[in-house]
Order: sequence, then structure tokens, then C-alpha cells
Amino acid sequence: MSTNESRRCFGAAAGAFVDLVSRVRPDQWALPGLGVWDMRALVGHTTRALFTVETYLAQPAGSPVLTGPVEYFLSVLGDGTDAEERMRQDAAIAERGRQAGAELGDDPANAVRDLAQRVLGLVDASPDESLLATPAGTMTLATYLPTRTFELTVHSLDLARSLDMVPPAALAPAIAACCELAGALAGRRPNAASLLLTLTGRNSDAESVSVL
Repeated sequence: MSTNESRRCFGAAAGAFVDLVSRVRPDQWALPGLGVWDMRALVGHTTRALFTVETYLAQPAGSPVLTGPVEYFLSVLGDGTDAEERMRQDAAIAERGRQAGAELGDDPANAVRDLAQRVLGLVDASPDESLLATPAGTMTLATYLPTRTFELTVHSLDLARSLDMVPPAALAPAIAACCELAGALAGRRPNAASLLLTLTGRNSDAESVSVL
């Protein structure tokens, strides 16, 4: 994917997320969102896909040490074999989501809109080679953006499903890009064979799902 296309997908995913959040009614914020999160916490977690771009661009960074989004996810996720470590990681992610949701204040929709506008403006003004100091290591903006598009897109789909809404049509290019990234990441995971069987409708718990 070209960097221009990557930027367009990020912008589309951010716009779709803002659109969905604007349609959450006041009485829906405390409804179940995803897993342990209510709707507010799910939205709060998703805003971190925007907020981290702004935060990491502002931090001192050395030479790039991660070459792309797959390497980033492999680094932050680990190999998944340490169950206790994964539980601690999931608990920390859940708590950050709740905190981020609380920080959206009394008008979450406007807070999300303002954040998206600010970050999109920052991205537009930043060269592809701009360095970000992520927890996994230094990355360029061009290689980090696809990871943020992935988070925005997947959780926008979560939000749409929780609200029983059709995902915004503008999300389609980002969904396609995320499918490509998910496939590349799946090929590097220890359970790659099982994931391939699932995607081709061969696992009993996913018989109705197939890319073929």
C-alpha cells in the first residue's frame, strides 16, 4: 500500500469512528460495548488510536527500529504462550480503556470529534519520515499509521455491532487494508495453520466463514 493510500485509509477510519460516536444516544453510554467494556470504555479505548499518534510524535525518538505494522503488533502482543502475562496485559488494556472513556467528559461525541480533527491535522502536517517513540520501539509515521487504522477500523466495527448499526460505507477501504494486515500478521503467529483453516471455513466453529 502506498503511503498516500495509507493516509487516506487512516482518515477514512477516523471519520467513520467520529460518525458512529456521534450517533450514540445519551442513554447508551452505559450499555455493554465489548468484553468488560461498556460503550464509553470501548469508545475511550478506540480514541487511543488517535491520541497515541499525537503523544508519540511529541516524544524524542531515535532511529527506527521497527520496520512495519506487523513487527509492531508482534512486539506488543508477544507470542501468546504465557497465559498469565496475557491476562495482565488484557487487564491493563481494559483499565486504560475505562480511564480514557472517563476522560471524554460530559460530551463524548464532541470530545472525540475535536480529538480526531486535531490529530488528522497533525498527520497532514507531518512527513512520512516523522519518528514516533512507541512502547514497542521507534517507528516512522508511515509505518505506524496502519496500526492505528487497524485499531480504529476493528473497534468501529465493534461499536457499530453494539449499536446494531450498519458500518459507515466510508470505512470500506480501511476494512480492506486491515484484512491485508491481519493476513500478514496471521502468517507470523504460532497458530497460523489454524487461522488459515478458519479463514477457509474448515474449523467447525467457523464453518460459515470463508474467504473462498
